[in-house]
Amino acid sequence: MTKIAIVGVSGRMGRTLVEAISMDNSATLAGAIDRQDSSMIGRDINNNHIAVVSSLLDVIDSIDVVIDFSSPLAAVGNAEICGRFGKNIVIGTTGLTSEQVQCIKLASKSTAICMSSNFATGVNLCFKLAEMAASALGDDVDIEISEAHHKHKLDAPSGTALTLGHVVARTLDRDLDQVAVYRRQGDIGERDSKAIGFSSVRAGDIVGDHTVMFSGDGERVEITHKASSRMAFAKGAIRAAKWLSVQDSGLFDMQDVLGLK
Repeated sequence: MTKIAIVGVSGRMGRTLVEAISMDNSATLAGAIDRQDSSMIGRDINNNHIAVVSSLLDVIDSIDVVIDFSSPLAAVGNAEICGRFGKNIVIGTTGLTSEQVQCIKLASKSTAICMSSNFATGVNLCFKLAEMAASALGDDVDIEISEAHHKHKLDAPSGTALTLGHVVARTLDRDLDQVAVYRRQGDIGERDSKAIGFSSVRAGDIVGDHTVMFSGDGERVEITHKASSRMAFAKGAIRAAKWLSVQDSGLFDMQDVLGLK
């Protein structure tokens, strides 16, 4: 039985994770963490006899693995704590800076970390399909990536869209930092054939839609994933948490968990 602590337990993903764990026969909720000013502090989570605390340190001795979908700053701090105490951590938080990613990589020398922009099984299959499409179609197509999320999402493009971009750019031997186009307005001129374009929508309660389009002369290939519930992400994160329990130190992603590498 994998004993899991959830960081950001009052958030949308946190609540979904609690529900998903309750339906899993091989995992149990052993810790619930929320921000210090949360009204949830001290309250029981779904009658699990687990009181919400404000620090991972308060439950570190009674858990096996942490799942963190909170904020970049919190995720880095919790990764460092896990590294110090030899606990594994699943990080689904997006919008991290390169410096924050480096801190997580440093922590992974002491413990096992699974970090992914998206834990849904279908999305990770799309990463593989995008790699295959880019390899087959090469430089003969224009590539555009679009994504849509709910109005509360803070970062854009989404981490998943950026991962799709990195997968395609790496396959085509391009540097995404050099070829990514995030905004078009006015007289933009003819499209650069090496460009990888991004577009973002923020509206309503959209859980998450992603499409990567390979458009050539006379035909177009589109790889699309639409999430209708956060449960897809939660179940994937729990799967990753259980997979980590038999791993040594290192930095992994959902592709490792699913055996897609």
